[in-house]
Amino acid sequence: MQAFTAVSPSPIKIVLAMAFVVACWGYSPTGIHIGLQAYDPGHLALLRFLLASVFMGVVALIRGIRLPSLGDLPLLLALGFFAVSLHHVALNFGQQGVSAGASSVLAQSTPLFSTLLARFVFKDRVTAWRWGCVVLGLLGVVIVVAGDHGLGGINGHGGLILLAALSWSFYFALQKQHARRYDGLTLVCYTVWFGTLLLLVYLPGLASKVAAAPVDVQMAVIGLGVFPSALAYLAWAYVLAHVDLSRATMTLYLIPPTAMGIASFALAEQPTLMVFMGSAIVLISVLALNLERRVVVIQGARI
Repeated sequence: MQAFTAVSPSPIKIVLAMAFVVACWGYSPTGIHIGLQAYDPGHLALLRFLLASVFMGVVALIRGIRLPSLGDLPLLLALGFFAVSLHHVALNFGQQGVSAGASSVLAQSTPLFSTLLARFVFKDRVTAWRWGCVVLGLLGVVIVVAGDHGLGGINGHGGLILLAALSWSFYFALQKQHARRYDGLTLVCYTVWFGTLLLLVYLPGLASKVAAAPVDVQMAVIGLGVFPSALAYLAWAYVLAHVDLSRATMTLYLIPPTAMGIASFALAEQPTLMVFMGSAIVLISVLALNLERRVVVIQGARI
């Protein structure tokens, strides 16, 4: 198989790959809102990843990937569950009551939940700085949810998007522990395929939904399946193969403003001042978390 790291790319290619990832994942909340006009959340998740699975299958045939070890099947199933099945079903149900812009901010709270997982699940030591970042970030989350539909509009939909972010945190934790077993392309393919397999519980009734959906909705769902669900994962694996994780993660903070811009153009959404304020607080808290990690790495390198 031709590896992502076979040839050292130019900085321009890396920047273009980062910009492509931001654009694809920035489109995702808008695409989901359009898709929900004709599909229920479960059917939308399944159709999106059936398309992604076919696309990834073509890529795998062209590039070639190794078969998984039997002992790794539970791990790959868990990766598919957290990254695809639980994450996207919760996200779709949540976006039934949350704007695309606010949804992109709440979904970006993954590092906050990663810190909580580190302390309460993996029993890692968490510094006072990181606890402060978590408290600040969760305050920002409350402001975003309240500002999206007003204090009276706070309901379970925002919580479902936070569940999606928590699910993504579990995925990152598992991927970090076992990423060395497979290269980036192979791991992405099996994650998408196993996640899609679990989504097949929503297969009944999907064909009738597809037949009845308007053309503009179909195009939006095809876009979801090809770009955020397949090409963006490949581009992200390419970026991580050539760029330090902490540096690459910084680009993800551009996703919420990009998502708000796309939603403003495509859905005529106008985020409130509270949503902007809460978004800034969430992103600052997440940025502060990553800055602390980077300082620790630099200090460790000097010793």
